[in-house]
Amino acid sequence: MIHYSIKDLEHLSGIKAHTLRIWEQRYKLVEPKRTDTNIRYYNDNDLKLILNVSLLKEHGFKISTIAKMQKDEIKEEVLSITQKSDRYTDQIQGLTLAMIDMDEERFEKIIATSTLQAGFEKTVVNIIYPFLVKIGALWQAGSINVAQEHFISNLIRQKTIVAIDGQINSTDKNAKKYLMFLPNNENHELGLLFANYLVRVRSQRVIYLGTSLPYDDLITTSEHYQPDYMVSIFTSYPVRKDVQKYIDKLASDFSDKTILLSGSQVVAQPLDIPENVYVFKKMADLIDFIEENQ
Repeated sequence: MIHYSIKDLEHLSGIKAHTLRIWEQRYKLVEPKRTDTNIRYYNDNDLKLILNVSLLKEHGFKISTIAKMQKDEIKEEVLSITQKSDRYTDQIQGLTLAMIDMDEERFEKIIATSTLQAGFEKTVVNIIYPFLVKIGALWQAGSINVAQEHFISNLIRQKTIVAIDGQINSTDKNAKKYLMFLPNNENHELGLLFANYLVRVRSQRVIYLGTSLPYDDLITTSEHYQPDYMVSIFTSYPVRKDVQKYIDKLASDFSDKTILLSGSQVVAQPLDIPENVYVFKKMADLIDFIEENQ
């Protein structure tokens, strides 16, 4: 079982550490455990309870009322809300709980409900991608473990590949060409798969090169394919200190292309962005770019 600090609980739930401590003292909502060296920690059950409490509070429940509820009552109320709610924050919270519990059935219900109500694209843009941004930051901070991240990522990957398979790559010679790749050693593919889907569904052309592409192969493929645009997402690689150098090299080596970049390594630090590089912080920004440049 993973050990969480009170800061981890704050980051995952959005509830300030100071507030959590007050709830501990006043309502005995959770009781921190202690290591042999007297360091406070929380377990998975504590985290799930705090996430559930956070969601109920957002729906008007008073903390004094929640504190009197049995844990099963809290869980049932939250399940009811996340399965019926059309609020993106509720569904993102539901996915977080599904990840922690490794609950595939819960994941399926949330995604299926949203897809039926809004379609796959809006589900990705408004729920899945913001959820992954949140989880990516928490994973890098060590607040979730590799197994949890792999569990939820693989479920989302399956859904996305099915959606991509439903799209035919455009044969229109006037359609714009997008070359999609991840840098060498970068294996976080979901954002790029989403981008692939968004381009294809708008009848533009894609060559998808996937993860961990050696730079020399990128040059060779670009020379052969002659894309209008190149798309990449930096989540872990290049490492933070090398990102500026890598972007500058891309901009110089592919000076006749427009390069679209995103990912935490790009958007979470100040960078000098070359003229032929466009940074999209959200999938909605990428959609706008595709539609404006068809």
